Amino acid sequence: MPNWQACPPAPVLPANGSSGLGTHPLILLPGMMCDARLFAPQQEAMLAEHVITCPPTGGADNMAALAGQILQDAPPLFALGGVSMGGILAMEIMRQAPGRVSHLALMDTNPFAEADTIKQRRGPQIAAVAEGELEAVMRDEMKPNYFTHREDSQQLKQICMAMALSLGPAVFINQSLALRDRPDYCDVLRDVTCPTLILCGRHDVLCPVERHDAMKGMIPHARLLIIEEAGHLPTIETPGQVTSALQQFLTTAAPKGM
Repeated sequence: MPNWQACPPAPVLPANGSSGLGTHPLILLPGMMCDARLFAPQQEAMLAEHVITCPPTGGADNMAALAGQILQDAPPLFALGGVSMGGILAMEIMRQAPGRVSHLALMDTNPFAEADTIKQRRGPQIAAVAEGELEAVMRDEMKPNYFTHREDSQQLKQICMAMALSLGPAVFINQSLALRDRPDYCDVLRDVTCPTLILCGRHDVLCPVERHDAMKGMIPHARLLIIEEAGHLPTIETPGQVTSALQQFLTTAAPKGM
């Protein structure tokens, strides 16, 4: 199994927030019960050109507070990317501080409020985790949706379990509540003016391609990229394609007239 570790501490930035590497610092937000290991391949490939930070996303039980925590520690101007819940949190950051985001990458995510059918499953999951069943909930209800089309996904599932167990029950409960009670972000996306990448695995059953098509309709200037051989977590499933897309995206200038 790859020995992927968390992103190292962020370098000290100059007062103007510049990374000194020719681009704005890049903040990457992981999905539910994931940590910086979700972006380890991108970190390894891009750290020579980009200051990359992967802040924790489990310290509060609502999106507004989570975004506020990230903004409090973020530089004045930064590029922003998120996978799944991390993408939803990125949308909340765009709601609170759109002028601080130079580039936005939304990956395998969902701009809509939580569906009632999903909400109904949250309560039993939270109760089970509170009773010490985090590993069972992750094994039986979460991980099966991550890499459903892959026969060689066992190592990837092991990485996901390791991330979840290291984060623990309190983070699971906070994140479940934040996802359950999140608002709809469609109006936020319609106001996005910065360069934007919308990326999705073709086989994502949690956040399917149709939702990313809808996001493209809300942000017409965005680039929509569907990765054919990926499911819900392409940053570790097809890391090279995601890295190349991010590298190209971060050199994109703002659309004319915006």
